[in-house]
Amino acid sequence: MPRTRWRLGLTIGALLAGTVTAVPTAATGAPAHPAADATDYTLSVDPSAKGPAIDDTMYGVFYEDINRAADGGLYAELVQNRSFEYDPADHSSYTPLTAWTGAAAGGGTGEAKVVDDDGRLNERNRRYLRLTLDGTGGSAARYGVTNSGYTTGMAIKAGERYDFSVWARTDQASGTPLTIGLGDGSGSDTLARPLRATVRGDRWTKYTGTLTATTSSSAGRLTVAAGGSGTLRLDMVSLFPRDTYKHRPNGLRKDLAEKIAALKPGFLRFPGGCLVNTGSHEAYEAPNWPRKRSYQWKDTVGPVEQRAVNSNFWGYNQSYGIGYYEYFQFAEDIGAMALPVVPALVTGCGQNKATDDPALLKRHIQDTLDLVEFANGPVTSTWGKKRAQMGHPKPFGLTHLEVGNEENLPDEFFARFTEFRKAIESEYPDITVISNSGPDDSGQTFDRAWALNRAAGVDMVDEHYYNSPQWFLENNQRYDTYDRSGPKVFLGEYASQDNKWHNALTEAAFMTGLERNADVVKLASYAPLLAHEKATQWRPDMIWFNNSASWGSTSYETQKLFMNNVGDRVVPSKASATPAPSEPISGAVGLSTWATSAAYDDVKVTAADGSTLLSDDFSGDDAKWTKATGTGSWTVQDGAYVQSDAAAENTMVTAGDPAWRDYDLKVKATKKSGKEGFLIAFGVKDTGNYYWWNLGGWGNTRSAVEKAVGGAKQTMAEDGTKIETGRSYDARVEVRGRQVTLYLDGKKWGGFTDDKVAEPFRQVVTRDKATGELIVKVVNAQSTAARTRIDLGGRKVARTARLTTLQGAPEAVNTESEQPVKPVRSRLDGVANTFTYTFPADSVTFMRIKTKG
Repeated sequence: MPRTRWRLGLTIGALLAGTVTAVPTAATGAPAHPAADATDYTLSVDPSAKGPAIDDTMYGVFYEDINRAADGGLYAELVQNRSFEYDPADHSSYTPLTAWTGAAAGGGTGEAKVVDDDGRLNERNRRYLRLTLDGTGGSAARYGVTNSGYTTGMAIKAGERYDFSVWARTDQASGTPLTIGLGDGSGSDTLARPLRATVRGDRWTKYTGTLTATTSSSAGRLTVAAGGSGTLRLDMVSLFPRDTYKHRPNGLRKDLAEKIAALKPGFLRFPGGCLVNTGSHEAYEAPNWPRKRSYQWKDTVGPVEQRAVNSNFWGYNQSYGIGYYEYFQFAEDIGAMALPVVPALVTGCGQNKATDDPALLKRHIQDTLDLVEFANGPVTSTWGKKRAQMGHPKPFGLTHLEVGNEENLPDEFFARFTEFRKAIESEYPDITVISNSGPDDSGQTFDRAWALNRAAGVDMVDEHYYNSPQWFLENNQRYDTYDRSGPKVFLGEYASQDNKWHNALTEAAFMTGLERNADVVKLASYAPLLAHEKATQWRPDMIWFNNSASWGSTSYETQKLFMNNVGDRVVPSKASATPAPSEPISGAVGLSTWATSAAYDDVKVTAADGSTLLSDDFSGDDAKWTKATGTGSWTVQDGAYVQSDAAAENTMVTAGDPAWRDYDLKVKATKKSGKEGFLIAFGVKDTGNYYWWNLGGWGNTRSAVEKAVGGAKQTMAEDGTKIETGRSYDARVEVRGRQVTLYLDGKKWGGFTDDKVAEPFRQVVTRDKATGELIVKVVNAQSTAARTRIDLGGRKVARTARLTTLQGAPEAVNTESEQPVKPVRSRLDGVANTFTYTFPADSVTFMRIKTKG
């Protein structure tokens, strides 16, 4: 299609008003929508006000080994279970030979067995493969093992080189011949010319070589086979693409690292997440070492063959091939500030246990001091020398360090955090020590943690939350009222609950509020960062991949646009707003359970005028109820409605009219067995849109009212109520307009008013000092275009601006084969001090407008 120039048209009315309508100058630009399809807005920039400066580290990335983000992901190693250390502790299906199968050629026979004895490679790499060779067949006979790589196989590209290595020893005086080959799993096809080597001597020796692929495959297999007879021992069987990121040995997968680098992150937070503070805090001690340990940095440095493996909180094995040294190096390579997180000896992520061992606390504090020395110490220091031996004599320049992650025991956490902070600031006063506020955006833990942090004058507090798209649209002003003189905010983990374009739009709307409050919110990172499409524990995620390819989600495109166009200072601006919702909460009622068996009785719904809308004492059948989700086992038993499946999740049944409003819901509930308590629903529109009172939720650790919109939830009220098994509870929910009040056993439990605006039109304006441009950032998260009168406050500006637009259908999802949401760049003519532009429906638009003078 030929390029088309859109011409500027001025009406007499526009000239008299001093405004113009700006239009794109390329066919790829988004044209103004017809008037009937647009909603009118105003956007004004204050010429006299001065907004906060924005730090270079405002946006960064959070890396955690979840969704196979490390082994099988960013870590470029192609061999799975290379050191034969897999164990059922990592995953119930694992054995020491997971991903390995026997391989024979030319009539060779033998036995492959993983052993742990005095012949091991070292004390921290205890298991190895022992091949007992029968010596059958002729000189071409071989017996050995084949590794299938991760998930679907090794991604092999024709013409690329792959570096092989193995530690081996043999009891044969004349040596044992090895053949190393790449196949595609068919048994006969080869992907590269085989390597040949001879293992000599009965001491562990490292053997290396390079395979050059002649054929491409996404199902590659590596075979290591030996000839002759006797016993051959193998360990640390490895295959790396030569073309790693920055061509580093033991390096990172290039396409994933490049996508992260393209974000231009200001910081890299690592290694987690739940990895940091879950599991045992004990150190590795052979031979009876704790398999499920919290992530401890000293396990992850030094030669890879001497790093102790660990069980990953997310249900698989961690080789620690990518460890603290590699994280620091990667941060340096992409120009990001390194921000490590260490355990505070209070477990989180549902475990909620505090370790009361003074010696263990002292050891972890010393480990943290040693970490700073590893990062910043001179080569003459103990840990600075270790860093230099690994290849980096120059200090990494660590400035920030976080202690703890999402602890749900705020007092216990803060007591230990205080000890860490005191020790770190005493020895390294220039290090910023970061605390946290628990696992959610509000509630008792959040409030208590913030009170403790504020009272102690902590420099920075890490907040985490994963919420519904609705929440992100309703909370753009979250940080407007934060104390400007209190601790700064590190928004270390946040995301909307899916990967559709609408989710990214709502995140973008929220980010305008982060930038507007850049004097309070100093660091922010979306999470999680990486997800293998065949091994995912969590969704949403920013970058998706398989063994051969990677692609950015719609949220990746949004994050990249913001991170590449931050600016240096906020320029205060205002936009017209949407009125607060006035229609009353309406909907049917429901009962549900989550991994719990419960009995409900005496359900009664009464209108505000006292009339009865529903009454059911279950003396008959359950004809008034509809099984909304199709899960669970609901039956009427002994005059109660019982859900008896203690494993089923979200077993909702509903009754009544979706048009009901202004009513009281009363119900009697008894927990029979299981992990949690009761779910009492109201305002039910359908299975994705409702409110429910979650009593004894989250493993019976707390209670809350949650609002679901489109299946994604947000918390409306919360406390620490726990539910006792066998006890009968009387619950009442009173709905009046948009006000909800809840009573438990006759006492007021809590309440809320659901009157926040889910504002679809959000903006922030920043200045780029280097280019002299205003960056006008506008999010239009609605199905109609936003015709907007933009007033730049008397500034003289160039008539042409640079425009970048992200736009798509709300349900659009980026995949390997299709990226419906990607940046469209164009030029915008007709820019003036006051002009009109129509922002497309469901879009994020960045205007870079050059100022004069």
